[in-house]
Amino acid sequence: MNRKTLVLTAAAGLLTPTLAACGSTSGGAAGSGVIVVGTTDRFEAAEYAPAPFDPAYAYDAGAWNVLRQTVQTLMHSPRGGGQPVPEAASDCRFTDAGNESYRCTLRPGLKFASGEPLTAKDVKYSIDRVLAIKDENGPSSLLSTLDTVEAKSADTVVFHLKTPDATFPYKLSTPATGIVSEKNYDAKKLRDGFAVDGSGPYTMKAEVKDNHLVRAVFTKNPNYKGDLKLQNDKVELRTFDDSAAMGKALTAGTVHMVSRTLSPAQITEFAAKPPKGVKLVPMPGLEIRYIGFNTDAPGVKDKAVRQALAAAVNRNAIIDKVYGKAAQPLYSLVPSSVPGHVNAFFNKYGEANTAKAADLLKSAGIKTPVKLTLNYTTDHYGDGTATEFETLKNQLNSTQLFDITVQGSDWSDFRPAQKKGDYAAYGLGWFPDYPDADNFLAPFLEQDNFLGTPYANTAVRTKLIPDSRRAVDRNVAAPAITEMQDIVAEDVPVLPLWQGKQYVAARDGITGVEWSVNAISDLQLWELGRGVSG
Repeated sequence: MNRKTLVLTAAAGLLTPTLAACGSTSGGAAGSGVIVVGTTDRFEAAEYAPAPFDPAYAYDAGAWNVLRQTVQTLMHSPRGGGQPVPEAASDCRFTDAGNESYRCTLRPGLKFASGEPLTAKDVKYSIDRVLAIKDENGPSSLLSTLDTVEAKSADTVVFHLKTPDATFPYKLSTPATGIVSEKNYDAKKLRDGFAVDGSGPYTMKAEVKDNHLVRAVFTKNPNYKGDLKLQNDKVELRTFDDSAAMGKALTAGTVHMVSRTLSPAQITEFAAKPPKGVKLVPMPGLEIRYIGFNTDAPGVKDKAVRQALAAAVNRNAIIDKVYGKAAQPLYSLVPSSVPGHVNAFFNKYGEANTAKAADLLKSAGIKTPVKLTLNYTTDHYGDGTATEFETLKNQLNSTQLFDITVQGSDWSDFRPAQKKGDYAAYGLGWFPDYPDADNFLAPFLEQDNFLGTPYANTAVRTKLIPDSRRAVDRNVAAPAITEMQDIVAEDVPVLPLWQGKQYVAARDGITGVEWSVNAISDLQLWELGRGVSG
């Protein structure tokens, strides 16, 4: 996350003097067997976003990757994927046939890193706090089906749901339900700065320069009790301004592994001829990119304009020009590898169908060329974004049906403007909270959705989303999931473009790399170790 107006009030005990070489290839790898991981994620404390790592505020992949190392959840995604399994809990299950009551029993002897006992009251406090604060940028919408949390005993917590929700165990595996202590986290306000305290596998020491987190050192938590098996005692997460600097550090050996975000050019280069001592590891990925629309904005209020854009866009050309091996075309909000996916947009519009786009505009009586600005963020999704939007502009303008301009801005300006509805059309990405089709539909279509969009479909909100959540067997939810994808293709509140493929690059001698990032882009630092690898 990149912020512009910077106001930092972090806990003094967590901030150490900044090393001059941090984020550069001259800094040298950390000693004593520390594994150094590079990232281009940027973390700042800002006036409008003062609490990057508070579970009640954090709702982006980078911040969640910090929280997953430090703040424990009742459930977690297992190593090989699939249904979530207990983490801080020893057992969790629905206790009624309607999937409206969910009970978890905590592991015995749980403690926060400070040594303070962790009980069911702390679980209730933590989740009630997220709902009470309900930060507009935070993850409280993930808990929209939750009615009340009950601490039945010191080791038993019961979640009473408003409506059936078979996806609730997934939600208990996200940092939105991270367990924190009342001692360190106020019930009604965010915890400013970069301080993080929990009961997860690591404690975290933050190193800050100019209100940016430049280095986070994760040290094994001696009080940790959970399902994760740590393969190391210490990992350092080091931030870089761009992919080029991060790649240079990897080649020099001052960084041992990099993931977010390798540029398309680096992936191509490392695949063809990796630097000596470096291996490129492909992994499944569920990141998606799309164009969102403010459906009340004059330029795109008419559905025919959005439909014409859906018909005219050439996804393959964008991928060939910009992303290569790092992406594949996407014709639905739901990625092709997620059960329930249908190619709804291809079925309705085809690909690069200029004739269909022209007919849609003509039938609606819309004068061409349609003038429209596409807004994108310059510093949040990697080095290819600007080229992607130039390519998109050129291909749409070449149809002579559109007069497209593009406008890039820093994430610190872009995201607030997008949320306020200042943009008619804008580019965004989505890293799922959990690997179920529900999480690629509901966050965009529910009330109080992630986009802040005015678009609303009554059937989706009142029937299809609730119906899809009733089914523990997700195959049973397929008809509702399919219908929602078809509705999105018809109304085009969003226009899916591509689905990402993940790559990790690592030095020889680092083990566990293949497990270090899962399909939903969770960073799992505990999997990394030292030894003989690949």
